[in-house]
Amino acid sequence: MSTLSQILEHKIIAIIRGVQPADVLPIAEAMHAGGIRLLEVTMNSLEPLAVIKEVSASMGDKMIIGAGTVLDAATAREAAAAGARFILSPVLEPEVIKAARDLGIVSIPGAYTATEVYAAYKLGADMIKVFPATSPAYIKDISAPLPKMHLLPTGGITPDNIKDFRKAGAAGFGIGSALVNAKAAVTPEYLQQLTEKSRQFIKAIQS
Repeated sequence: MSTLSQILEHKIIAIIRGVQPADVLPIAEAMHAGGIRLLEVTMNSLEPLAVIKEVSASMGDKMIIGAGTVLDAATAREAAAAGARFILSPVLEPEVIKAARDLGIVSIPGAYTATEVYAAYKLGADMIKVFPATSPAYIKDISAPLPKMHLLPTGGITPDNIKDFRKAGAAGFGIGSALVNAKAAVTPEYLQQLTEKSRQFIKAIQS
């Protein structure tokens, strides 16, 4: 199964930002235990390339690892070399989309307006990260005239509203602080809570 197919199947991309490098693998394992299968490591975190390499090697195909906050083609190439299988950006940068396509990995640029979403699609984006995702109603409004786009709303999504975003036409979801608290001490209790939070998100999209 292709990486894009797996993203469309599993839907939830957990975002790791600002976590201590040594804590990322246990966090990834805790989320995997709760049903999460997609992980984004942002490039503005500490030692992101080393983290991507470690988690990719340790978890293999159990967890698909991507790189987030990618702003240029060189960073996209470095992330892919470390093991990233998808590239996310907060903005629409044509050279990043091209680099991802050349590398044979999934491209998910950021866009907000209908014009930006369509431009990303025309440039070859596999999915489009709608950021910030203000409401399910906005996703519905964008999806109506652009039904072929795979939209990935990011920001502000919780177990309580994720079903509404899905009904509105979202193909996937980027979830950060609502799932991973970068400031929390990574204790056994925290990891157990993280597994339970992951289960809540998975249950919410399956119900």
